Amino acid sequence: MKQVEIVLEKILWNSRFLVLIAVVSSLLGSLVLFVVGTMDIFKVAWMTFEYYLGSSDQDIHDFIITDIILAVDIYLVAVVLLMFGAGSYRLFISPIDESEGSGVAHPFNIQTFDELKDKIVRVVILAVIIEFFRAVVDIRFTTPLDAIYLALSVFALAASVYLMNLSHSKKA
Repeated sequence: MKQVEIVLEKILWNSRFLVLIAVVSSLLGSLVLFVVGTMDIFKVAWMTFEYYLGSSDQDIHDFIITDIILAVDIYLVAVVLLMFGAGSYRLFISPIDESEGSGVAHPFNIQTFDELKDKIVRVVILAVIIEFFRAVVDIRFTTPLDAIYLALSVFALAASVYLMNLSHSKKA
């Protein structure tokens, strides 16, 4: 029976390497999103360049802000995937020697699963706020009630950021 226990425990211990599937996938997804965000920025820059040279009929003011905000949002999701991949690797597989030796408080120096979740939640909330801002840019008010809803939404976002920072300062 002891032999079965030893084999089972070895299998359980080595099963942590299944996390590598998520690590590699999230790092690949992060790379893809960084490329997409960068290409979107280059596209906006190119269209702006064409607009000011007079070779484009499309007014850049119709899309430039929303396209750049969308690219920033894409970058934030890429950062979430990067933090998740690196944090999962550090927690389940092995500490990252390069990060450990730097002595800097780096986002990859995650000590607990709760710390990983907290960092990811903060970036996701920021991404949601940026997505909200992108949506607000396109809003056309038809009634005064629309403006009140917008004000209440901004207040709710500000309150959530305040509460998030308040809870973070209590942990420190």
